[in-house]
This record gives sequence, C-alpha cells and structure tokens, in this order.
Amino acid sequence: QLQASGGGAVQTGGSLRLSCVASGFDFSDYGMGWFRQAPGKGRDFVAAVTWSGGSTYYADSVKGRFTISRDNAKNTVYLQMNSLKIEDTAKYYCAADKGWATRDKDEYDYWGQGTQVTVSS
Repeated sequence: QLQASGGGAVQTGGSLRLSCVASGFDFSDYGMGWFRQAPGKGRDFVAAVTWSGGSTYYADSVKGRFTISRDNAKNTVYLQMNSLKIEDTAKYYCAADKGWATRDKDEYDYWGQGTQVTVSS
C-alpha cells in the first residue's frame, strides 16, 4: 500500500513537499516514482529514484525545480516541488517498481491514491 500526502493549493512560484509512505512490501527493494495526471489527460512521468536513492530521473518539464528523494528507514519517498507553475496542477501519484525505477508507468507494480496539487496565479 502507498499513501501519498502533502498536496494542496499554492500560488505560482510557491513550494510543496509531497510524501508517500509504503507498507506491505519491502520498500528498499523497489524503485519509486511520481506521476501526475491533469483533468482530461493521461498519467505522465514526473520523477523516479532507484532503490538505493543513488540515481534519480526527471521529466524535462520539472528538471531543476523538483527533487525526488527517499528514506528507506521510514519507508517514505518525497517530492520537493519548488517554483511551481500553473501547468503543474494535477493529481500526483506515487508508485513502486520492482525493477529499476523506469519512466514507463506500465512497469510499476503498486500505486497510491494520489494527492491533488493546485497552482494558481
């Protein structure tokens, strides 16, 4: 099970930190990813981190503004989002990948319920 939290409403240029707590599987064996889905659109890759935290990957649209990290002792993955833009508005989902932490959402094994992020001017 994955439980995401930390979403909310923020103005452009603001920051939010999303958290996702895992349970029911061996968190440290899984790559973790964040995806987002805006109304009427598909679920897009945002960021991913390998099981050890040693490698991270980002969508071009968030590179330099978002940072993914994890704490295996707390079974938690984070997404620090800075310099938020209106186009970042979406529901954000965390997911667990038994493989490497791919950009392909179809490779992920477990999904959280999502947390809404709304950015306004």
